[in-house]
Order: sequence, then structure tokens, then C-alpha cells
Amino acid sequence: MNAAVAAPFVLRHSYRLFAQPAPEYPERVVRLMRESLVIDMLNQFLYRIDQKDLKEKWLTQPGAFTAADFLRFKGTGVSVINFGEGADGFADAELLFAKWNSFIAQYPQWLMRINDASDLMRAKDQGKLGILFGLQSSGQFQNLDDVNRCFGYGLRVSQLSYNFRTRVADGAFEPFDGGVSEYGGKVIDRMNSIGMAVDLGHASDKTKLDAIEISKQPVILSHGNCRALNPNAPRATTDDAIRKLARKGGVMGITDIAFMVKGSEPVRIDDVVDHFDHVRDLVGIEHVGVGSDAGIESNDLGSATVLKDLLAKADPRYRVHGQHEIVMGLEGPNRMYELTAALIRRGYTDDQVRLVLGGNWARVLKEVWQA
Repeated sequence: MNAAVAAPFVLRHSYRLFAQPAPEYPERVVRLMRESLVIDMLNQFLYRIDQKDLKEKWLTQPGAFTAADFLRFKGTGVSVINFGEGADGFADAELLFAKWNSFIAQYPQWLMRINDASDLMRAKDQGKLGILFGLQSSGQFQNLDDVNRCFGYGLRVSQLSYNFRTRVADGAFEPFDGGVSEYGGKVIDRMNSIGMAVDLGHASDKTKLDAIEISKQPVILSHGNCRALNPNAPRATTDDAIRKLARKGGVMGITDIAFMVKGSEPVRIDDVVDHFDHVRDLVGIEHVGVGSDAGIESNDLGSATVLKDLLAKADPRYRVHGQHEIVMGLEGPNRMYELTAALIRRGYTDDQVRLVLGGNWARVLKEVWQA
């Protein structure tokens, strides 16, 4: 077999995406995106700060979310997103869930709340956007029964902390890392018992290790990066924690935030793929997925003034550098197509790409939610 025949069919044909003013993508990229269950485990829907009013309008005004709006989301190729909201307390979470449940109920032809593992593929098969309720907080768990109440409202994934200390656990920026509290251990037990995924996003190093040990179910890290590739990033995860997460059956999502991917400029898509490579080589391809930590569009595509102000006000422990929030090339609605193309260029097989795009998330969530 000659080299031309043996080479992957990356450039055999190319296609322009439906309903997107997008570049053309190789046939293999488009095929894999169409075949795969694509899950972004941290995708904040309409993430741009300068579009907050539009998001609120969609969530609260009947009929405000139009067919054209839905087609923008459908054109991304993503079937399921974890919306990654946050709540300061149970009452705040109640209002948040009411708003989102009402929004999804208004548009059953386009939107679906993800309640169990079967809904993941059902959303794809029905051509809908599956919305997974996941919180980047634990303040909603003011007592143990609040875990059950939140589950009843649709919560299926929850972080234990967001950068700093909570009653449950310490976050990545906490100066004195105490890990998971006694109460936090009880919260994890309750989450395990009802089938709610424990999320280590934003957790401190000790919290990650404690939670992995305490949990009887696999735990996930919805969005993060590898400290081996970005040593001065406290939000990044150590190899020790990645190994223990994988031994428990968990999955780690890789983010596209530029200063979390790499500690200095320039930051490119290939630098993001380096993190996928690192997890694959350390613990296996079955333990890595996508958690972009952006919405359909990032702040990079909005007002330059707003972006500059946002980056200037970021906590110094993020070690922001450069002029981008999201890695250039991944800031818009074609993010998953660009990532798929980059994985293919790196030599990933079709089966490996499918696992990264969503297969690994589907597997671990099914295991956790069957509790």
C-alpha cells in the first residue's frame, strides 16, 4: 500500500458547516462530529459578559429564544452542555433552577434537561441541545437534605468548592489547604447515594485527593488542566491526582482558557492538545474529555474594552497573560470542530476522538447516575 493510500482521509473532501459563516473542514472532521455524542462538561451557554442582558431575556421572557437562536447552538455540533452556574445558598439555587426549568419547558422542540444517562444520546438523536444542570458551588447544600432537594430540581453535577473555602471543602486559591471537611464527607456520601456526580473543578490539591478517597463512586473534574504543563497554575491538577482520579474511574475535562493552558505567550490550539496528550499518556485515553469553560462564544469575540477590563480584574493567582481569555481559534461556535481537527492532526484515531468528544463523559456519568 503506498503512502497516499495509507494516509488518513483528512483532506479527501472538505465541507462548509450548515448555518455557520465558518471555514471549510475536512470530511473526516465533519463526519466525526456528526457521528459522535459531543459533550462539553463546562459550557456556560451564553458566556459573553456583554450579552448578559440577552441571556436574561431568553431565560425570563416567553418567546424570546427564537429558531435562529437555537440554530446557532445546533451549528456548534455540541449535543450536551453542563451550564456551570453557581449559587450562594439553597434559596439562590432554587430560583436558578426555577428559571432554567421554565426556560427549557418553553422550548421542548429544541431543548432537553438531562436527567439520566439515556438522555445524553436522546438529545443527540432528537437534534436537541441537552442542558445538564451542574453548579460550580456547594453553598446550595446548607444541610444534607438540600442535596436531595437540588437533585429533585434537576442538579446532576456539583463542585465541592469554587477557589476558596466552603463548609464542604477548600478551593484552589485557599492559602491553608484543609481539604474536605467532616460535613463535606457527609455531602459526598449523600451525593453518591442519590447519583449526583462529585466535581473537583476549582478544588484545592488536598480536596481533590480527599474527595477521590471518600467517594464510593467515580468523581469527575469538569474543567481543568495539567500542572505538569503549567507548573505555576494552582487551578491545574497534579499527576498524582490525575492518576488517582483515573483509578477511581473518573474523567478530567480540559479547558480552553489561555492562561490555564500555558504560563506564557503564545498559546495555541496545539498547546491545548498537549494537555489531552498528557492525560492520555499518563492514565489512558478513557479518562479525558472536554470542559471548555466558555459558552457558545467567549469574551474574546465581544467588546475589546470589556475583555481588557475582565482580564485586568482577574484574581492574580490566575496569572493572566496576553490579550486572550480563550485560546485563539477556540473562542467561537466552531470550537469543537477546531479541536477535532487538531486531534486528528496529532494522530488521534477515530475511536479516540469519539471518546474525547463525549464518549468518556457518557460512560462515567452513566456509572455515577446509576447509584
